[in-house]
Amino acid sequence: MRVWIVIFCLFLAACGSNPAPVVSGSTPAGFYRVKTGDTLYRIAKNNGQSVSNLVRWNSLAKAEDISVGQLLRVTAPNGAVAKPTTPTVSRPKTPTTTSAPAPMATISLVWPAKGKSLYGYAPPRVKGIGIGGAMGDPILAAADGKVLYAGDGIRGYGLLLIIQHANGYLTAYAHNQKLLVKEGTQVKQSQAVAAMGQTGADEVKLHFEVRYKGQTINPLSVLPN
Repeated sequence: MRVWIVIFCLFLAACGSNPAPVVSGSTPAGFYRVKTGDTLYRIAKNNGQSVSNLVRWNSLAKAEDISVGQLLRVTAPNGAVAKPTTPTVSRPKTPTTTSAPAPMATISLVWPAKGKSLYGYAPPRVKGIGIGGAMGDPILAAADGKVLYAGDGIRGYGLLLIIQHANGYLTAYAHNQKLLVKEGTQVKQSQAVAAMGQTGADEVKLHFEVRYKGQTINPLSVLPN
């Protein structure tokens, strides 16, 4: 007998904390029966109410205190005033600004050879310009710098010279007949560093490239007019 009294008291306590017990049957007007997957937020939203209204009208201890099959009041009881739902205000989006690319560092170059133009810069196939001339014509350092490479180990460039300059610039001089400087040599602008030739090419010429931070650029954009 004591066991049944305890169970009965527990049932009453549960009913007292939730005035809308889990029951089956039809759903009266103004009420909603909780289904699997429901949340109090979704129920309130679907019925045009606020969560606080449903918590107050159904004497819920907290918004999570709902169970499948439970009958919830979703309209204001007689004499009760529904607190309006808080409208969702869309905050204006802050305009995003795209940072302009940093301008290239400046460099002052001189023409590395005197001769007619054979072809122009046309990447990705042609990464520099072609300057014609005669076998043995002097090839000049376009700016002060240090010889980074001197040799014929790069296919398609023949006897090649690469000079490193300040501010991230490199210049390349290809198809030379001979080189007048070695790797590691410091050179001055307009210093003769090679002789024009035809190594790795079908005609006598200088193939001249300018690179800025590893990327080829049009030599005409930095050479004097």
